[in-house]
Amino acid sequence: MTDFKELLLEHLKKHPDLEIEDAFKFIYQAAFGCEHMAPDINTAAKKIEDEYSSADACDEPFIETLSDGYARVHLSYISKGLSFSTLGKLFCLSAKKEENGASAVDKMLDMTSELILKRLLPFAHSEFTKKAGEWKEKGYCSLHHSDSFRSLYSPKYRVISTEYLPFLPLFAKIDALLSKGKLTLAIDGGSGSGKTTLASLLAKIYDATVFHMDDFFLTPDMRTEQRLSEVGGNVDRERFLSQVLVPLSENQHVMYIPFDCSIGDFTEGRVIAPKNLVIVEGAYSMHPELSKHYGLSVFLNIDVQKQRERILKRNSPMLASRFFNEWIPYETRYFEKTDIKSRCDLVIDI
Repeated sequence: MTDFKELLLEHLKKHPDLEIEDAFKFIYQAAFGCEHMAPDINTAAKKIEDEYSSADACDEPFIETLSDGYARVHLSYISKGLSFSTLGKLFCLSAKKEENGASAVDKMLDMTSELILKRLLPFAHSEFTKKAGEWKEKGYCSLHHSDSFRSLYSPKYRVISTEYLPFLPLFAKIDALLSKGKLTLAIDGGSGSGKTTLASLLAKIYDATVFHMDDFFLTPDMRTEQRLSEVGGNVDRERFLSQVLVPLSENQHVMYIPFDCSIGDFTEGRVIAPKNLVIVEGAYSMHPELSKHYGLSVFLNIDVQKQRERILKRNSPMLASRFFNEWIPYETRYFEKTDIKSRCDLVIDI
């Protein structure tokens, strides 16, 4: 867990003239996020645009972490390519009910009190204790920044969930490229790295079309020794190329029949009209024979221990064994032999 005391002291370092109510606001957002400010997405985007147009140039960091759950993203991040709409959607998606928010505030107030007693915060302890008690009586209601804080620091930011922070550079790249036209994005990476989860999030934010490489794994008759000895041979890339990527490049509808590994057979065919953003997620999506068809690519990099924990949590012991002894070695060889990390536009550590 992130050390709240360190985060608060770092906040003080950047804002040495903050007042008690500004510390309370920091604590509130660290515990509750933005659950009290959840407008509809269009309204959220419009307010961000209005604030950004009046914002002064900002030299402070683009992101300020509040807790394990939440962070402030300064509106200056818009200059990196992030759109008003995307930041507004992330803001709205982050506005969830925090059932344990009040107890988290209690703990953070106690830690803040300790820092004051050690004279690490510029507040009178008696005044802080009095105001904290009054705030608690009001049910830890949401607060505004003090007038002096707004005057000195001109705070213009949005609070979002920390789960979205690693992907902000990706969102900015997508927004910049979509402003010029349609985009096909590849998400590659090891088992358990979150490729499907990221694709689902992007589909929610951008109303995107998603294709899964899992639908194109080898049929039993293709799983020959010769085929599996190929680098990246564990997927039917030829069928994926002809049925998905080529039609996409020609702006046509995509017609394909997914192969379901769990039943060892093809399922019902699909006809899909691609949207402005098309996402291809899965290991082998950036195979050298496929990579030229993407306008943007990202590799999700997960360490071995984290990968193992996720796979054991999500699968039966028998299926997990197949991951460790069969599928992951195929992926690792593919990653190493194709030097995939250096070929992807972005590498995001999970």
